[in-house]
Amino acid sequence: MNKENAIEVRNMTKYFKVEYDKAHTLKERLLSFGKSNREVHTVLKNINLDIKKGETVCLIGTNGSGKSTLLKLMTKIIYPNEGTIETHGKLTSLLELGAGFHQDFTGRENIYFNAAVFGLTKAEIEKRVDDIIEFSELGEFIDNPVRTYSSGMYMRLAFSIAINVDAEILLIDEILAVGDQHFQDKCFDKLKELRDSDKTIVIVSHSLDTVKDLCTRAVWIYKGEFKLDGDPTYVIDEYLKQVKLDHKEEAKKKYQKPLDTYHGIVVVDIPQSFAEVKKDTAQFTISGWSLSDCLNDRLKVTFDDQEVTEMRKINRSDVLMAYQEKYGGYGTNDDECGFDYFVDVSQMELGEHSILVQLLDEKDKVISEKDLKINII
Repeated sequence: MNKENAIEVRNMTKYFKVEYDKAHTLKERLLSFGKSNREVHTVLKNINLDIKKGETVCLIGTNGSGKSTLLKLMTKIIYPNEGTIETHGKLTSLLELGAGFHQDFTGRENIYFNAAVFGLTKAEIEKRVDDIIEFSELGEFIDNPVRTYSSGMYMRLAFSIAINVDAEILLIDEILAVGDQHFQDKCFDKLKELRDSDKTIVIVSHSLDTVKDLCTRAVWIYKGEFKLDGDPTYVIDEYLKQVKLDHKEEAKKKYQKPLDTYHGIVVVDIPQSFAEVKKDTAQFTISGWSLSDCLNDRLKVTFDDQEVTEMRKINRSDVLMAYQEKYGGYGTNDDECGFDYFVDVSQMELGEHSILVQLLDEKDKVISEKDLKINII
């Protein structure tokens, strides 16, 4: 093993054998005749990875990509079927909330128990126990059994122990998403401190902004295989592009249905109905957003039955994240949700005018529409 590396992964493959229930009835036996009741599920395939001492690395990927399994393999909780994983240095991990805690022990007793597992002597634990309790902010609850703890209290205690056992390698899997914002911020400040003290940190997180802020390197695992490794901002941008592509492909499979069953929504934020618009306004703007499960939908905006063509797309990732499961949006990119349509009202007559915004499918059938009136004054 290279002495500069804290972790080395070589030609590593991990699979699990999935057992199905045995046939009990004659019918089940006939249907399953000649078929194996065991299936091999490959989670990680031919992974090669070096993590140098002092690096802070994030493993990113969608759920089921294999990143959490890779972290467990690094801890040697489980072992590869092929290849090798080697670590160099004292290692501690935060993988599953409450793992390693004795439920009937108090928080204080679990500090002694866990720290001993990490190799500290009783004298060394005694020197650290007050710091651990102080960082955890558990107060009087430290002497209660941990089975009475909330998930946030578990995380406080587990993290406080892990950062006080003088480990050279720290592995963390998403548990920092648990608990209140104050303590999460405190944990990330501590992780930055550990990063700057040349500890090796490997973290799995879905908080991509945190990854960019904390990590010096990102490794993308895609469908169980090594995809990309490098600068966090670049790797994350490429990862998000792939997520969008996969999302659209899934939508194509999922939404193969008759045209009259499309559903979606169009919302006009500006103007409100019966709003007053001054005639000397240089440019009147119709703003809003739309989502649907039609991959080839389009917007049509008319002002007094005249179609408006001057427009621009607006980034509305907030809308896409909040409403895509309800209204679709499977064919929509972040920068295509919102819209601005521009109307020159300087030549319009005073009085009431009509606006119609329609979301149409590929056959120009209406999926959703919004009509409103304005008054030019």
